[in-house]
Amino acid sequence: MDHRLIELLVCPICKGPLQMLRNDEGVGVELMCRADRLAFPIRDGIPVMLEAEARTVEAAPPPASPLAANP
Repeated sequence: MDHRLIELLVCPICKGPLQMLRNDEGVGVELMCRADRLAFPIRDGIPVMLEAEARTVEAAPPPASPLAANP
């Protein structure tokens, strides 16, 4: 998928930026919206930007505080 095209696409729900998720071979498989925690599939090189087709992405745990590591 063309990198310039990805830069033009936004989340259809919040209009926020999308991040490309790649498989082990480096091929883009989903476009993820961090704000809505949704991942939109890419099928045959075409992003499917429908909320009904998106999967929910688990929220990443917050980064550990450097102060908490040194009591």
